[in-house]
Amino acid sequence: MANHPPIRTAVIGYGFAGRSFHAYLVGLTPGLQLHGIAARSPESRDKILERGDCKAYESFEQAIADPEVDLVVVASPNDQHAPQAIAALRAGKHVVVDKPMCLSLADCDAMIEAAQRSGKLLTVFHNRRWDGDFQTAKKVMDEGALGEVKWIELSWGRWGAYRSWRGQKAHGGGRFWDLGAHLLDQLLIFYRGYEVETVYLRKQYDFEGADVESEAMCVLTFEGGRTGVLDTSSLMAVPKPRFYLRGLKATFQKYGVDPQEKCMIEGDIDAAQEDPALYGVIGDGQSETRVPTLPGRWRSFYENVAAAIAGEAELAVKPEQVRRALTIFEAALRSEQENQVVRL
Repeated sequence: MANHPPIRTAVIGYGFAGRSFHAYLVGLTPGLQLHGIAARSPESRDKILERGDCKAYESFEQAIADPEVDLVVVASPNDQHAPQAIAALRAGKHVVVDKPMCLSLADCDAMIEAAQRSGKLLTVFHNRRWDGDFQTAKKVMDEGALGEVKWIELSWGRWGAYRSWRGQKAHGGGRFWDLGAHLLDQLLIFYRGYEVETVYLRKQYDFEGADVESEAMCVLTFEGGRTGVLDTSSLMAVPKPRFYLRGLKATFQKYGVDPQEKCMIEGDIDAAQEDPALYGVIGDGQSETRVPTLPGRWRSFYENVAAAIAGEAELAVKPEQVRRALTIFEAALRSEQENQVVRL
């Protein structure tokens, strides 16, 4: 990035994702410059100005109208991802959109078309590809320590219902859209090269007055007799294994979540270290071996974006990859509505 001017970046939204993830990581990335943040409330804009490192925009429209902005990061509610990304691309900006990319395959196709017409970069914030636990599980699988892996369970949940827009169906709320987007992305990487054959989604609605699920279990079958299970929950007071991979030679099990988020919120993502008590385990029926967790590195996502815009690297998270996941998401939602297995 030595001979390139900084890529001036505007973040849309100053909620948890915009503030703690995107503005923070953009500020750490060589080649990117945090130029401004858009927020609707005057209180949020005051906090942005107190940072002293960027502008405070009153609206999304004001941000994309700024001729100095090169890259727009869409960190608004899920139902705004598609219209805002398309508008930013049409305004001649590169775009990073938080996950989920959007809420329908039609919107996904419109976003990809807008990127192709504009000639600008479009990518999705799948930072969890750089989780240390995911990288560790992938390494164990790729090196053949488990033999041929035929069954993968990915689980992620918390205790309690979502608040604000994340608890509203109209805005694309619920943990299946939120956490499930990461789990499905990881599952498709584990089983790369194998097509999905069927999908079945079962949800439960246990929160009075809420129109988003309390539980979601999605079962996917892949060619060659492979199975993937995605489990997201708002009633998970005691965690399940985050990763559970069963192969013909051995099984890998891993509890806990990547420590980067906690350290990032505290202002020092580089301080993240896995507790050895949470290291994964490989068992072959006779003995068990602890597997130290590889260091995660979310910085890599935005470093790749900067390098891709500069023409120095291939884009890591391609929108066409995310499109495949949205095809499966739509089939899963149809499965829930029809209460039956859907064949792709």
